[in-house]
Amino acid sequence: MTVARCPRLSVNVNKVATIRNSRGGSVPGVVEAVEACVAAGAPGITVHPRADERHITSADVRDIAAALAPRRGTIEYNIEGDPRADLLALIHEVRPDQVTLVPVKPGEITSQAGWPADTPAAEIQTIVRRLQADAIRVSLFIDPVPEAARWAAAMGADRIELYTEPFAHAFAQGAESGRASFEAYAEVAALAHDLGLGINAGHDLDLSNLPLFRTLPHLDEVSIGHALVSRALFVGLDRSVREYLAALGA
Repeated sequence: MTVARCPRLSVNVNKVATIRNSRGGSVPGVVEAVEACVAAGAPGITVHPRADERHITSADVRDIAAALAPRRGTIEYNIEGDPRADLLALIHEVRPDQVTLVPVKPGEITSQAGWPADTPAAEIQTIVRRLQADAIRVSLFIDPVPEAARWAAAMGADRIELYTEPFAHAFAQGAESGRASFEAYAEVAALAHDLGLGINAGHDLDLSNLPLFRTLPHLDEVSIGHALVSRALFVGLDRSVREYLAALGA
């Protein structure tokens, strides 16, 4: 009998840093949150250090890398961000398991879209090759459209991360619209798989929509932060992580 594979959960701890930075100081501790997530069974940790350091800082990136170093190969470290020079230098310094390159629009609060399929190739291809030369898996954040998947494959990426806010919005409108959106994602996932790409996903996934989205063909990993940490405010971080693992079928 073939056993279905469960997508891996990577917990984005940005929101913990947001709470800390709102008051200053070191509470709540981001590394303490990482340790709690790992203890609860999370197989991955994600951070998205932005240029203004409004949540995750460069020091956080280094501290988490040091905390996870003894568990290299067991707990995956994923750094998201735009390919600006200072972040790329930091990434090459700490050498996470995976980097997810994300386009950033000036003034945005959170990610609003994936890389356009007409993004010039030369610079992205060079960045991808340099990261891979340091044994870092590279994922490109894209919208759920075929041309974006083909672009990511042409860039030499290892994986894509599907931007799932449109799915989450459709799902919230009702079962029919949610299913229709899901089918569009499934078509792109199948194409990406045929192109040799792994499939990650993230943005606005939660306990309500995960039972459907986890069935996406070839889904390797989901990155979840806002909903998981928000849930933790009421039930605790350990329980919230475990609930999300259960929603993924783990």
